[in-house]
Amino acid sequence: MRRPTGLYAITQDSERDIFDLRAQVAAAIAGGARMVQYRDKSVDHRQRRLAAQVLLELCRNNDTALIVNDDVELAAEVRADGVHIGWEDAPLRAARARLGPRSIIGVSCYNQLRLALAAQSGGADYVAFGSFFTSLTKPLAAQATLELLRRARPQITLPIVAIGGITPENGGALIAAGADMLAAISGVFGQPDIAAAARAYSRLFPEDSAT
Repeated sequence: MRRPTGLYAITQDSERDIFDLRAQVAAAIAGGARMVQYRDKSVDHRQRRLAAQVLLELCRNNDTALIVNDDVELAAEVRADGVHIGWEDAPLRAARARLGPRSIIGVSCYNQLRLALAAQSGGADYVAFGSFFTSLTKPLAAQATLELLRRARPQITLPIVAIGGITPENGGALIAAGADMLAAISGVFGQPDIAAAARAYSRLFPEDSAT
């Protein structure tokens, strides 16, 4: 299986019409997003389930994986492609037991290589480091560095996702240091032309240069 690379688009955590959200995600996919994460911290489970189902159908029709943020039960309920968890969320072993061996499970490792090594040995499918730059979504997030990526790359055989304040202008350095995918929230969904914004990230990856 080829290591996944490219733009990892994460939806903004805000209230909006489901079909407006669908249109936004469709634009990100049209711009080259290789993976989409549905991120919604609201307590309205019915609304989140409906949104996840709509996005899953869209992603499946476009050969794009849909990952649910934090909520293992929601991921299982809609049969999403996987879940992304932090160390304060469901334990990796429990998430794997609930979702099965074929689900994609990603783990936030912040700025700590030891967490990534533990996630790798525990059966994660990818690890995420960040925040690398000032993030509008998480301004107080732990700061990660290029040196962390350089140290992690020889030791981590899983795909590495970089997140946090990443733009098309600063993303190239992260790829050069070892990141396989660049995750973006406001850099994609906070832009007036979502497809064009996604395309700018996608062009940082050689296989996506023609997108």
